[in-house]
Amino acid sequence: MGKRLYVGNLSFSITEADLNEAFKAEGHDVAEVKLVMDRETGRPRGFAFVEMATEAGATHAIGSLNGRDLQGRTITVSEARERTGGGGGGGGARGGRAGGRW
Repeated sequence: MGKRLYVGNLSFSITEADLNEAFKAEGHDVAEVKLVMDRETGRPRGFAFVEMATEAGATHAIGSLNGRDLQGRTITVSEARERTGGGGGGGGARGGRAGGRW
C-alpha cells in the first residue's frame, strides 16, 4: 500500500497533469494526484494530495521535492495527516446567522 502526501504552496495555474509530471520526472511512481479545487471559482486552492505507490517512494519524494521550485513557487511536500472531525459546513440559521462564521 502506498502513502499519501500533501503538496502545498502550489501555483493557482497548476494542473494535476503538471504535478504528475513533476513527480514522475524525479523517478517517483505516482498512483494518483488530487488537486483541491475551490467550489465557487473552480480554480485550484493551492494544494494537492499525491498518492505514491510505495512508502519508499513517498519518503524519496519528500526528500527530493520539498522546497523545490515548481512554476515559480517553492512547494512543500510532506506526509498527509488524517482528517480529524470538525469543520464542515453548517446550513441552518443559528442565532440569526445563516451559514456564516461565528
